[in-house]
Amino acid sequence: MSISNLANAELDLRNICEWPRHMQLVAGSLVGVVVLIAGFFFVIDGQIEQLSEVQAKEVELKEELEQKQLLASNLDAYQEQNKVIRDMFNRMLQQLPGKAEIADLLVDISQAGIGNGLEFQLFKPQKEQIKVFYAELPIQIRVVGTYHQFGNFISDVAALSRIVTLQNISIRREGKEESSKLVMDVTARTYRYLSEEEQEEYRKSREKENRK
Repeated sequence: MSISNLANAELDLRNICEWPRHMQLVAGSLVGVVVLIAGFFFVIDGQIEQLSEVQAKEVELKEELEQKQLLASNLDAYQEQNKVIRDMFNRMLQQLPGKAEIADLLVDISQAGIGNGLEFQLFKPQKEQIKVFYAELPIQIRVVGTYHQFGNFISDVAALSRIVTLQNISIRREGKEESSKLVMDVTARTYRYLSEEEQEEYRKSREKENRK
């Protein structure tokens, strides 16, 4: 059958069995193509998308593995660094006086002033401020002297074996005359390490406040 005859042929779609053999083959081929295309879009296309997701996950896992390998290779360095940090922390803790040592430290601070010829007008420890593992003790100080004496006092306090910081320093003349003595107001802060019992008490008090 020619192409023109094929185009003009009247085929009954309800009775394909009576079609000519070659027409049945053509129709079967067309149906097969349609099935393949549908299969691609409904099956293969979904699998390709799934494959892309798996490949992306593979890249993510490889990056994660590389990071873990890097950490593992530097484990010794990290451990050594942690040891250095712990040693530094322990040395700092040793500079914090215990509760029984605070009185001696206050004497050392006052002696640093007296030893440099300063006259104390005020030396008043304030209420302790409790932190997580240490307590901060502010001390209001007012002394009379010269710039040179003030400088030596500050230097001697900084050289104490225990941690003491000096803040809010202000210097003024005691009177209006040029010959008037100088007055220095300063807040000294020292710190003490809390015992395990005090730390536990502080933790419980914080938990109780958070529940309110």
